[in-house]
Amino acid sequence: MTTPSLFGGCLRAEIEHRADGSVLLRSTEPLQAHATRLSDRLREHAERTPERVFAARRAGGHGPWITLTYAQMLQRAQAVGQWLLDQGLSAERPLAILSDNDLEHLTLSLGAMWVGVPFVPVSPAYSLVSQDFAKLRHILGVTTPGLVFAATPAYRRAIEAVAPADACVVMPDDAVADIGTATLGSRPVHAFSALLATAPGAAAATAHAATGPNTIVKFLFTSGSTKAPKGVINTHRMICANQQMLRQTLAFIADEPPVLVDWLPWNHTFGGNHNVGLVLNNGGTLYIDEGKPTPKGMAQTLANLREIAPTMYFNVPKGFEELATAMEADSALRDTFFSRVRCFMYAGAGLSQAVWNRIDALAVAARGERVPMITGLGMTETAPSCMFAVGHEVRSGHIGLPCPGVTVKLVPNAEDSGKTEVRFQGPNVMPGYWRAPQQTAEAFDDEGYYRTGDAVVWIDPSQPQGGLAFDGRIAEDFKLSSGTFVSVGPLRAAVIAAGDPLVQDAVVAGIDRDDLGLMIFPRVEEARRLFGLGADLDAHDVLQAPPVVAFFQDLLNRLWAAGTGSANRPARLLVLHEPPHIDRGEVTDKGSINQRAVLAHRAELVAHLWGEAPAGAALPPVLRPRKP
Repeated sequence: MTTPSLFGGCLRAEIEHRADGSVLLRSTEPLQAHATRLSDRLREHAERTPERVFAARRAGGHGPWITLTYAQMLQRAQAVGQWLLDQGLSAERPLAILSDNDLEHLTLSLGAMWVGVPFVPVSPAYSLVSQDFAKLRHILGVTTPGLVFAATPAYRRAIEAVAPADACVVMPDDAVADIGTATLGSRPVHAFSALLATAPGAAAATAHAATGPNTIVKFLFTSGSTKAPKGVINTHRMICANQQMLRQTLAFIADEPPVLVDWLPWNHTFGGNHNVGLVLNNGGTLYIDEGKPTPKGMAQTLANLREIAPTMYFNVPKGFEELATAMEADSALRDTFFSRVRCFMYAGAGLSQAVWNRIDALAVAARGERVPMITGLGMTETAPSCMFAVGHEVRSGHIGLPCPGVTVKLVPNAEDSGKTEVRFQGPNVMPGYWRAPQQTAEAFDDEGYYRTGDAVVWIDPSQPQGGLAFDGRIAEDFKLSSGTFVSVGPLRAAVIAAGDPLVQDAVVAGIDRDDLGLMIFPRVEEARRLFGLGADLDAHDVLQAPPVVAFFQDLLNRLWAAGTGSANRPARLLVLHEPPHIDRGEVTDKGSINQRAVLAHRAELVAHLWGEAPAGAALPPVLRPRKP
């Protein structure tokens, strides 16, 4: 079972009820002293443990591990930092990074951080999946980078289309050879080896000395779920304070440098701040996992986990599901994986209790006890962590109590929604959005608390020390024609959990209608695998296959039977045959569905749910519940 020393920080809270109905929560454990610059931690570990591996990546994705020690990374960062200064980079002309997670990406980011040049890690999907480059154009327009790093020649079209004409380009040496040109349009192209060969001089030392807690480390852009992505200013103060919060919450890492096998993308705060920061702040080792949480992509992850046993493991729910399936068939993988792992944490959608139970059973088989699954609440604007729920009583949806140093403000009936909004104040909260004063002003209330737009409820109102649970996004909620509020977040989570493994996501429809409808984004390949459907069937035929239709009919029947009223009882269901479009804003680069965009762009299908589609339209069938 969990030992008392495993966790701290978020175990108890001081609770203050105020006259205006709001409630303040603070951890009873104060935030302890910590580094004021993340770059100081790189130097400290390079001096104390110079030969310890900081980061590693497989050559070519499948070959032997290429490693960089702390001493090597410090030398690289100082060289790269000098080269960036030589190009005239600054906060006004930062470094943009178009790349998946790799050693060049990490080196560039630490080199920029060393000399106080902000960097902008951009989702690869905005360059490689998007056809109009709208979000990439927006991000580069807001930040005006002086340098763009591109990991492969695949980024060439995006750079030529939207990168600033006066920017220069850096690529790995093999990519420079592949493109066969010294310029991309007007932009000179430099090989990455030239940066590493630069001798750091007085300029780099002076620039590093001038950095401090308020120096901007990076601009992390929100996913743009509802509007254009916003550039969140991330300072040393934010990141260092949040890492200390994590160090106190995950108390064991003070004596046990973390070892991660991790794929979570660095253009998001969970991968780039939480996970990379955990390793760097605590002198750990990061094995870059080039796998993905899909049936095909998990093969690489499983190969890595057979070789490297992590001390903590982070993934999305689908990744845990695929991992559980693999370990149930491979006891050697199971035993290696559980040999020293201290805790799990998931991000994105809620983890189904069925998968959670499978992970618990595997842990007991491997080591005789469960491994704690921690959950919480964080966001790009807070670097990211604000609250955690720890221990074996944690369930999907729990977010717990505040981290040390964070003040939580609960605002009842926010936006006349009938729900309680959670707001945050603390050293980990952003100063604002880059070059967006109006959006910055709107993000904070009159007391300076960051307005999250997230709703919460007490897990047990009679036991507030038990913490809070997530209650959806306030902006997603709507009213039926009866005036009844529909709480979209919890309903959507329930649909996804009940529809496992064939429901990728769900959109709840019914604004000003008499009842609720569901639009389901299915997992076509899971349906093919689950029902043994042939590879010759296209997606349309898979979704029309009788066992697949029966699965979704049964799902709707179960949801109808479980409902207690019109606000949580779906009366109609439509399986979408067309996946969400990133260029329409229907889905973010991290896979989050934008409810409003889907409803707007698929208005004909919404009308079809209620039998109002144009006559003769070739549309998938609408399912209605079969009541017992």
